[in-house]
Amino acid sequence: MSQDPADGAALGGGAVPAGVRRLVRICNQRGLHARAAARFVKTAAQFEAEIWVRKNGTSVSGRSIMGLMMLAAASGTVIELAAAGPQAEAAVVALANLIECKFDED
Repeated sequence: MSQDPADGAALGGGAVPAGVRRLVRICNQRGLHARAAARFVKTAAQFEAEIWVRKNGTSVSGRSIMGLMMLAAASGTVIELAAAGPQAEAAVVALANLIECKFDED
C-alpha cells in the first residue's frame, strides 16, 4: 500500500498536489476483480497523471492490478479516485466512466 495523495503525503521525496478526486460506486456484478482491474490499469496508463484509488482509508496505485484487487471492492462499494498531474481531470473522468459502465462486462 502507498501513501495517499489525498492526505498530502509525500511520494518520491516531493509533495503530491491535491489534484482531482471523485467518489464512484462499483456497480458491476463481480466488483473490482482481475479482469476489471486490468481494464482499469490499461485505461489509467493512457494518461499523464499519478492515479490513486482509496477504499476505507487504504490507497493503492491506479496502475497496479494487484493493488486494486487487494482493495477487495465488491459490487456496491464506494471508492475514491484521486489523480494529480497534467491529465488528472481527464483520467478521473475516464476511469469513473469505465466503472459506471460496469467495465463493459454486465
